[in-house]
Parts: sequence; structure tokens; C-alpha cells
Amino acid sequence: MNRSWMRRLSRPLVAVAALATVAGVTACGSGTPGQSADQANGEKTVVEFWQGEYTTPENAWYKKVVADFNASHPKISVKATTVPGDAWDQKMKAAQAAGKAPDVYPLPGRLTDPVRLGQVHEMDSLMPEKVWENLNPKADDVVSVDGKHYAYPLLLEPQQVLFTNSEMFTKAGLDPKKPPTTWKDLLAACAKIKPTLSNGQFCLQTAADPDTFAWTSIAQQLQVAGHLPLSDDWSKAQATDPKYKQLITFFKTLYDKGYIPKQPLGPGNDVGALGEKKVAMSVNGSWGMSQIAADFPEVAPNISMAPMATPTGDQTKNISPLGNFKWVIDAKSKHPKEAAEFIQWVLAGDPEVLKPFFVDTKFTKVPARNEVAELVAKDQDASNAPWASMLTEDVVPNAVLETDQPYDVSKAMGTAIQKGMTGTDPDTALQEAQKTITQVIKRDKLAGKGGS
Repeated sequence: MNRSWMRRLSRPLVAVAALATVAGVTACGSGTPGQSADQANGEKTVVEFWQGEYTTPENAWYKKVVADFNASHPKISVKATTVPGDAWDQKMKAAQAAGKAPDVYPLPGRLTDPVRLGQVHEMDSLMPEKVWENLNPKADDVVSVDGKHYAYPLLLEPQQVLFTNSEMFTKAGLDPKKPPTTWKDLLAACAKIKPTLSNGQFCLQTAADPDTFAWTSIAQQLQVAGHLPLSDDWSKAQATDPKYKQLITFFKTLYDKGYIPKQPLGPGNDVGALGEKKVAMSVNGSWGMSQIAADFPEVAPNISMAPMATPTGDQTKNISPLGNFKWVIDAKSKHPKEAAEFIQWVLAGDPEVLKPFFVDTKFTKVPARNEVAELVAKDQDASNAPWASMLTEDVVPNAVLETDQPYDVSKAMGTAIQKGMTGTDPDTALQEAQKTITQVIKRDKLAGKGGS
């Protein structure tokens, strides 16, 4: 499970009201989670669809596409139910255990486990071959397992980009049009910014807790070591590679020099501190620009987005972890054909159906389909979002997909980074991660299960 997704679902919706182009905050339906989809409404086949509680423009889009689909398909009725993010896991697990999971639901992260556990329906037999031909290659990867498609993608979303405040850069004598591209450059920028700050202000906001480090540092782990702390076949831990100390040292330097706060200024996926001018830079997901535009419109003109700095300045590979969002059909759905028809109409059909989703979320998410990306790029508001082309052309092609290794493995490495940053000897922190990962391999019988 991608923990960043769960956190974003629970973010207050009122904060993003300024982004909505459809009046009102709405939820998609009022069904009861877990209710059987094997029912009829007159002669219509009822397809149960669960969605999370997202931002205002996203919720408005979900409501509209469900209504439009129902209006144009007299033999199918999609019954949409909103499930809050903090309740999603519990309700979904209960519904799956009872054999009453919804026919269709969104899913972040990788598909390895859902496919292995037989939770999702393959889609190649339900949708024509042509719907897969125009996908972004990264998007095609996240919906495929062993050459078969088990989901249809909606979007790709970089989880680590660098936000900068041009006003604070200029005050420090830095060129806001030249954000740091190497870790050395970033530290040098902080050295210039720090003397210009007031009490309670900091140069940079980064991950600060083990959970956030767990999912945000994946690309950085690859940048310094060339591999993750679990071998490709999941048979052995490799967290004690000395190269990982470079990553810990980078964060420890930021911490020791006071460039980052000793205590988090907010949730790991939140850029509120940047909007409040508590930091000059923030490392966060691309969704942060939506938050800035909505919550801090007076600051938004001064905020820019760039690829995150890397150890050497190489921004051609592993530049960011790449999140995704896709829709799946439950393996036990009694109406897989109708469920697939719904997904195809919304996600794989007319690009105009998808365009409002990406425009209204301020071009901070990348369409999974190339033709949709081209349509969105032509929108008149795209010229006011220079980060859109940067995400599409510079970040996504050079990003790394979210890892499918067990979360406890990622958490062990996130803990090592956080401990090393705050004072634990790096070797000791990495040895603890090595021990934990080895225990996870044995506990979950992981050996030989990787590499799928």
C-alpha cells in the first residue's frame, strides 16, 4: 500500500476549494460499503464503484463521469460510494473477506501482491487491444504483471520534486531561475539562505519521519547505491552497502546545520510550510502545487517546481519515485463485463472526458494516455503552468516506479535514514535495517518471490 495516497485522501477538502471549477463539494453516491453488486435496478445491471475522498475538483470530476456514464448507458447503473481515506483499508479488507468487494475501485502502488493474491481480474479479455496502444510506457508498466493487464491507469504522479520560493531566493542573492541540481549546490544555497531567515524559518523542508522516508527516498537509494536494500529476488538484505551512508550523511548535514527543522512542520506530503513562507524550498510530490494554488494564492506566483537535486546532478534516471493511480476490477465481481465497459468509457475512451481532471488539478498530475496528455497540454491555462511540461518531459520519463517490495522493508530503510540523520551512527542504523529486513524475509518467506 502506498502510504502517501492514504494520507492525501484524509486531507481536508475545504483547503482546495479554490481549485474547483464545478461549484460545490460533492461526494459520489451514498451506497453502503460492502453491499452486494448482484442486484438489479429495473433491467439495469448495477456496478458497484468505490472511490476515495479526494480534493474538490477530483470529487467533482468523479461525480460527473459517473452521472454521464449512467445517462448514456441505459442497461448499466454505476452506484458510486465514497470511502474516507482513513477507513479505506479496513472497509476494503472486510468487504474482500466477505466476498462483497466493489466491482470497480481505484488502486495506487504496484499490482504484484493483488495479482499474486488473486484479488483483481485480468482485463485483456474484457477490453479491446487498441485501448492499451496509446499508454505512456511507465503507465503500461504499472498495470501489467507477467505480460497481462490487470488494471487501467488514470495518472502518473512524481512523488519527489523541488519547490522553491523565488522571493526568498532573490533575497539571498540566488537566481530563482537556477534551482540547485546537485546535493552540493543545494547545501550551498542553504548556506546563503540561512542568514536571511527570521526565527522559525528554514531553508528546506524534507521528509522527517521513517514512514515518509520509506516511500520518498526510493529514488535516492538507487542514486547512491544502484539498488534497494532488498535483493531483486527478495532472498537477502543488502542495507549495509556503504554507499547508503552518502544518503544518510546528506540528510544529517542538513539537520546538523539547521537547514531543516528539528521537528516536522507538517505531514510528510504537505507543503503548507512553503506556502506560509516558513521554508524557502520544499521537497514534496507534484500535488503540492495544487495545494499552494488553493491555500496560498498570494504566494503561488513566487513558487516554482523543478526536478529534485541529485548527488551528481544527473537528472536522467531515478530522478523521483513515480506514484500512480489506476482502476481495477475485483476478481470476484459478478459483472466484470459491465465493470470493464465503465472503465473503458471513463479512462480509455474520449480524451475530453479526462481533460477536466488534469486541468482542474492544475496540471500537477500526468495523464496515463499520451493522447490525453497532448490534449491537456493544448489547454489555454497550460501556459500558466510551466511545471506541466517539466513533469511530462523531464521527470516522468526519468523517474522510477514505486517499489513492490514489502512495506516493512521500505520502513526499515526509512528508519535507518531518520535515525542516522538525527544522531545514530550511520553504520549502526544500517545494521539495524539489515537485521530487520532479514527478519522480514524469514517471517514472510520472501526468498524467491521478487523479480516478477
